Amino acid sequence: MKPFMDPDFLLETGMARHLYHDYAEPMPIVDYHCHISPREIYEDRKFDNITQVWLGGDHYKWRQMRSNGVEERFITGDASDREKFQKWAETLELAIGNPLYHWSHLELQRYFGYTSHLCAETAQEVWDLCNEKLQSPDMSARNLILQSNVKVVCTTDDPVDFLEWHKKLAEDEGFPVKVLPAWRPDKAMYIEKPDYPEYIKGLEAVSGRTITGFSSLLEALCVRMDFFAALGCRVSDHGLAYVPYQPASDAEVDAIFRKRMAGGDVTAEDCAKFTTAFLINMGKEYSRRGWVMQLHYGVKRDNDKRRFGLLGADTGFDSIGSAGPVSELADFLNALALTDELPKTILYSLNPNDNAAIGTIIGCFQDSSCVGKIQHGSAWWFNDHKRGMQDQLTSLASLGLLGNFIGMLTDSRSFLSYTRHEYFRRILCNLIGGWVENGEYPDDENVLKKIIEGISYQNAMNYFGF
Repeated sequence: MKPFMDPDFLLETGMARHLYHDYAEPMPIVDYHCHISPREIYEDRKFDNITQVWLGGDHYKWRQMRSNGVEERFITGDASDREKFQKWAETLELAIGNPLYHWSHLELQRYFGYTSHLCAETAQEVWDLCNEKLQSPDMSARNLILQSNVKVVCTTDDPVDFLEWHKKLAEDEGFPVKVLPAWRPDKAMYIEKPDYPEYIKGLEAVSGRTITGFSSLLEALCVRMDFFAALGCRVSDHGLAYVPYQPASDAEVDAIFRKRMAGGDVTAEDCAKFTTAFLINMGKEYSRRGWVMQLHYGVKRDNDKRRFGLLGADTGFDSIGSAGPVSELADFLNALALTDELPKTILYSLNPNDNAAIGTIIGCFQDSSCVGKIQHGSAWWFNDHKRGMQDQLTSLASLGLLGNFIGMLTDSRSFLSYTRHEYFRRILCNLIGGWVENGEYPDDENVLKKIIEGISYQNAMNYFGF
């Protein structure tokens, strides 16, 4: 029996161990999509205890605590941090087979030197150890990033954001990690939201443009994109239930926008037409600027309406959705390709049933302008577990060029989540190592090194141009 999460964790063959320890493990990290706070990086936040690091804002963990019957006051409520940590420890010991079990223990090993396991009985021991270590200057936000060997961080930022913390970080020569904004214009796209007209007024204020119709909305967004670009932005991101393709005339889209701004209701068809026009115009602008477009889709949000009303968004009530007709995704990409304005694009579906469809769609739109121009993004959210990563990697390998894959991202709000890159790299090396051991790929040291180092780090650096 193998020891619990030893140095060869998840590495089942000699080749897998060689590929990981010699090639993947030393590679730096490019975290090209995350949700950590640039303010906390600039201010070099220090954490009082492990609950602040682990449970603050982590709806992955909150969902499992609810599944264990934990009262909400121990999750998002007013219980003490020590009480919340105890409830998490009691939950974690039951999370066999869940990626949170592996992630949590990788973080305990790498950042706190704890090699046993967290459970109800060891909770006090782990609490004391982690909190003592968190008092060290080495455990501040910036130092956690540095010791994780991170070279680039892309946060997630709204067009109305003033990016003041990115400005300060850009001027700080004492911190060598690039912290760049990423453009997330969802609030300008979600025309059906109750606060949409109010949001547009805020966009008017920061852009200095009066927004009277769809064309002036796009002009205001371009002003803000110029501002983002000046601070190093070269990545966009969109979150969607599905990627629509419901084309409409400019006049019809403008009428939908004006109706909504006047306080009128919009239909599902109105929303699909508006979203289609919005994304196509954004895609053209990304192409012109050389930005990467990320499309995260396939989520059904806010399912428990009662508790969503009490706790708000991103608190653990989202699920995998049907992801809509994948054919419309292909039609959307084609609309941009027809005019040679399709930007570099990364496609992530929360529904794993889309893996093969994405693999075939991306092959239709590759060209010589960029290696791996259209990417099948890494296993996302409910899929970033061992099986989900294996399935995404295997599907991509079967239908595309795995060697050009841009690899993993944290998509996290925690400064300890960089071990997710380690988890991914171990799974990657075990998969490829197994193929080599099984005679399915030659033991060609130079090419294997290129593939592993590329997927771990270099491909992303080249793709984004960091």
